[in-house]
Formats: sequence, C-alpha cells, structure tokens
Amino acid sequence: MRFYSHHGCFEEEQVIGTNFEVDVAMAVDTSLAQKSDNLADTVNYLSVYQVVKREMAKPSHLLEHVADRVGEAILAEFAMVGEVKVRLSKLNPPLGGQIGSVSVTILATR
Repeated sequence: MRFYSHHGCFEEEQVIGTNFEVDVAMAVDTSLAQKSDNLADTVNYLSVYQVVKREMAKPSHLLEHVADRVGEAILAEFAMVGEVKVRLSKLNPPLGGQIGSVSVTILATR
C-alpha cells in the first residue's frame, strides 16, 4: 500500500510530507473460507486497507510508532487475525544522500 503522509522528526517532513509504503502480513485461519468461497469467512482486504489508511493519516515522529499503531489497530478490529507483521517504509528519506527508503518492521500478536 502506498500513502502520502506527514511522519518524521524534521519539521519539514511534518509540513511537506512524503511517500510511504506499508506491507501487511497476517496470520489468519482461512480454512473455512477455502471451503466456502465466502468473504464473510475471512478477513476483507479492503477493510484492512481502510484501517491502515486511517492510521497513516495521523502524523507521528517515528516509523516505529506508526507501524505499532497499524498492527494494534488490525488486531483490535479483526478477531480472526492472530498475528500481524507490518513493514513501514519511508521512500526517499531526507538523509543527505541517495537513499531509496528506510524501513521498520514490527510483529504484533494477541
């Protein structure tokens, strides 16, 4: 998922914003959905996207803080998710050189 958000420790980052990428991997028992072919029997990816989008819209200083919020929100809103791994990357960070991205990965469990 890609978002334009206002996370960072520098004032300019909070004002101007930059691009971020969020990867989410969830541990979910999908055995019922595999047999039923019914969306109600699994986690709806659109609903997960909306949770991530909501959390990415809240400015923060640290990527770690944002990633933790995303993971905890997914666990809180989707009972079927037992574990979630969130990788949050800031694209083209302002570090004074040619850097494609910086990332942090968190693992949240019940």
